[in-house]
Amino acid sequence: MFEEDRLELVNSLRKKGITDERVLDAMLKVERHLFVPEAVRHHAYKDIALPIGYGQTISQPYTVAIMTQALKVQPGHKVLEIGTGSGYQAAILYEMGAKVFTIERNYELYNRALKIFDELNLRIAARCSDGTIGWEEFSPYDRIIVTAGSPSIPKNLKKQLAIDGILVIPVGDRQTQVLKILTKISEEEFRVNEIPYFAFVPLVGKEGWNGK
Repeated sequence: MFEEDRLELVNSLRKKGITDERVLDAMLKVERHLFVPEAVRHHAYKDIALPIGYGQTISQPYTVAIMTQALKVQPGHKVLEIGTGSGYQAAILYEMGAKVFTIERNYELYNRALKIFDELNLRIAARCSDGTIGWEEFSPYDRIIVTAGSPSIPKNLKKQLAIDGILVIPVGDRQTQVLKILTKISEEEFRVNEIPYFAFVPLVGKEGWNGK
């Protein structure tokens, strides 16, 4: 179901500059329509963000692709995702061979994602809590990805990243953000690259935006 639509989407992402074939292959295999509400399922393979309820969205496929490409995930990498949402990004990382740990603060979305993971037999560790403070128990992580816009980079996430690890996070105001790609050189030193012009829902939590 939707195979041709999915192939067409992946080909469009390649034309837009996504070069990591492992990312494209994962997006070809993971069925995005299973992660969106039935009412918008017919839009699942358009390159747009879609509402999933509770003021949250499933990210535009291009955004998922460029963030995943920036992570440079390899099989066996331990990856922490902040903002499970629909569960689609976690499924992409899992398909690429990562050991995925994901945090969602909204209990309803968390439960919905757990159900999808179970139905698809995805062995992804998930918890419902404040993602801005990370998941220290299983740190350090080889990669950390934040799928919501933050006013700054949470200190706990930087601390829980392994040396030589990569952290990808949108940082800015509530309307627009710059995608920051941090590589951890030492406990205090990070190399930072940036990709401008992104718009994510706000990262809410102790080290993000307070309130809704």
